[in-house]
Amino acid sequence: MNAPMAAFGRARISSDGRAPEEIRVQPVRYRPPDERPVKGPRLGLVPALLLGAAMLAVGTLAFLFAARSVELRFQPAAQLVELEGGPALAFQGIHLLLRGEYQVRAESDGHYPLEASIEVGAERNQAFELQFAPLPGLVALISEPPGAQVAVDGRPLGETPLADIPIEAGPRRLRFTHPRHRPLELQVIVQGRQQPQTVQARLPPNWGSIGFASQPSGAAIFVDEADTGLRTPAVAEILAGERNIALLLDGYKSHRQRLLVTAEEQRSLPLARLQKADAMLIAHTRPAGAGLTLDGQYQGETPSSIALQSGRQYRVQAFKGGYATRSATLSLRPGERRRLDWQLTELTGTLVVLADPPEAELLINGRSMGAAAQTLELPARAHRLEIRLAGHAGHSKEILLRSGLTQEVRVKLLTLEEARLAALLPEIATAQGQRMKLFRPGAIVLGASRREPGRRANETLREVALSRLFYLASKEVTNAQFKAFASGHDSGEYEGQRLNKDDQPAVGLSWHEAALYCNWLSEQDGLPPFYVLDLGKAIGFRPEATGYRLPTEAEWAWAARHRKGEPGLARFPWGDALPPPNRHGNYADRAAAHLVGRIIFNYNDNHAVSAPVGAFPANAKGIHDLGGNVSEWMHDFYQHPAAEDLDPLGPRQGEYHVIRGSSWMHGTVTDLRLSFRDYGIDGRQDLGFRIARFAE
Repeated sequence: MNAPMAAFGRARISSDGRAPEEIRVQPVRYRPPDERPVKGPRLGLVPALLLGAAMLAVGTLAFLFAARSVELRFQPAAQLVELEGGPALAFQGIHLLLRGEYQVRAESDGHYPLEASIEVGAERNQAFELQFAPLPGLVALISEPPGAQVAVDGRPLGETPLADIPIEAGPRRLRFTHPRHRPLELQVIVQGRQQPQTVQARLPPNWGSIGFASQPSGAAIFVDEADTGLRTPAVAEILAGERNIALLLDGYKSHRQRLLVTAEEQRSLPLARLQKADAMLIAHTRPAGAGLTLDGQYQGETPSSIALQSGRQYRVQAFKGGYATRSATLSLRPGERRRLDWQLTELTGTLVVLADPPEAELLINGRSMGAAAQTLELPARAHRLEIRLAGHAGHSKEILLRSGLTQEVRVKLLTLEEARLAALLPEIATAQGQRMKLFRPGAIVLGASRREPGRRANETLREVALSRLFYLASKEVTNAQFKAFASGHDSGEYEGQRLNKDDQPAVGLSWHEAALYCNWLSEQDGLPPFYVLDLGKAIGFRPEATGYRLPTEAEWAWAARHRKGEPGLARFPWGDALPPPNRHGNYADRAAAHLVGRIIFNYNDNHAVSAPVGAFPANAKGIHDLGGNVSEWMHDFYQHPAAEDLDPLGPRQGEYHVIRGSSWMHGTVTDLRLSFRDYGIDGRQDLGFRIARFAE
């Protein structure tokens, strides 16, 4: 056995034909194969460069074929232009760009940097006009006289002279005012671009030059009880208007007259012949500034000198707000000069302040008085009362205290959050006159129990929390209101019954038409639009916006089902059991028996189709027709089951929108329930809408 096994192999015939030799297998030492990878052919440097150049050329040709020729026309010319959004080539002001949106950033000396978005379309050649806004100009303001107050377009700038004041370029209205001059308004074109510019203003005087002379001379000239410092003869510059003029000279009776002065007039008054006084009364009071009367005739304010006739009795009175009036009867001898020096008695009243929180601070006329809750004795006159506390809205009011009387002020400071809420009006009106009520909602359970008769599968129970205050229209949008937005709208008719009367709810419109109306109404009232539009359709919404919108499903359910102070939620618009009381709302009744398949037997609301909005009583929250009349579009996209549980606005995308509420076509227990949910996308003859908006 061993020999044949050792000789195992192939036979080989020699070239000379001899017998084959045996091939012997000899043992050899094992050598592992070389594991290094076998190198393939290497690409040389030149071919690699050629290949890269070819690929670059192909890419360039593809870009040139797909690119559009875009010209950016800047006014004025730009020194620097940057484009973001895709590949770009520029040649002599022409840019080769692919289709799509690009962000343009450009700079020009003397102008604000420009940032704009452009949309490159399919046209081969396109042009965009881009305008730089100039930087403010540096304006110097000079007036004659100096010291005038200057305002630009109503915004105060300060007192002249002013140098290098930055003012936005363009036409500007400058107003100069000065106490002794008439206001001057100038229309100025500000060059901008940080270029210096000077505006000079000469204000017209607001006084007249009036000459005074007296016999004897040396009389003091008073205007409106103020001493001018001039003595006759003199020319006084007197502000325009009706003025009280007095010439006073010791030992003589005062000369008084009313004088109408016009701006820039020049005239001299006739010579005033002063009559020698027999006696003189010199009146002083503490405090000064008290009014003085002589036999009931006003003589001016103290201190004052009054010429009197000797040997005659006079009744003198001094009065000042917050002080007791003083009076005296006197008679002066010939040549007598009597000094009257009175200390006026201050009148007081009692002020009792009751404040909550008691640690609030009380200020009277700007001076801190300590803790707000206290009783004060104050002068009997008008005072400015303020109560303040950190973290709270302050309270201030004018209060007039009367002598000998006690006045009580009760103040409860609101926290900043409470003050913010209190500032919101409980009811507002739109530009079209729709009344909207403010609601401060909370948590509510949506859906219905599985045991509830008529419940549908999409009425899953879920609790949501509403934290944002919202306004809800008390009535549905009418045909007349919707036609103000879309004049061609026609709600049509149903089986010969008109649906297009002005006071009937607008129907037969899609959800998108309702959303467009909301944005239009927001524009009328100057509110930020809620819906994002594209090509006449709402493609999104802005949750932070306070413009008009459709109510959310949760808001509608809260307004319809929540019962303040009562357990549970309302099952039907009228209560918890069928049938509804007659004329409670517009449902499928006997009047509609020939129009619809299912009605509420023995119920009558006297309307076969939709009724005028608000024809039936409102619910406890003041909202009409949440059940009956027409079903209503909701803001939310339809989703089952819904996921959000805080301020739900529904999904961002979807095909159908939620519909809530029964209509004049509904008469079954399923449809009449307030938890009933429907959905759709197109209009129906029994489907309308009402508006809502966030309060803040």
